[in-house]
Amino acid sequence: QVQLVESGGGLVQAGGSLRLSCAVSGSIVGINAMGWYRQAPGKQRELVAYITRGGSTNYLDSVKGRFTISRDNAKNTVYLQMNSLKPEDTAVYYCNARPEIFSWGKGTLVTVSS
Repeated sequence: QVQLVESGGGLVQAGGSLRLSCAVSGSIVGINAMGWYRQAPGKQRELVAYITRGGSTNYLDSVKGRFTISRDNAKNTVYLQMNSLKPEDTAVYYCNARPEIFSWGKGTLVTVSS
């Protein structure tokens, strides 16, 4: 039903910034919480941040102060602004609802070089 398409990843140096976008094929206005997840090589997928339709946000401790999640319900898009990137942020980033009720997209790869 709903398709998720992540974009915006790339190769950046430590300290750099990227803005990820998640285009949702359907409406997200009725979804209470949308989140960004990531999976690094050899590690399980983890929730990075989420945002409710009311604008409340929560972040993984390791990204607090560096990442900002936002959503544009009119555009059915969720964003993740990532600043001060660190090599440990290297992962494939995915978006989904919280809880993860949609099928996973392909994700977008973020590689941070030291």
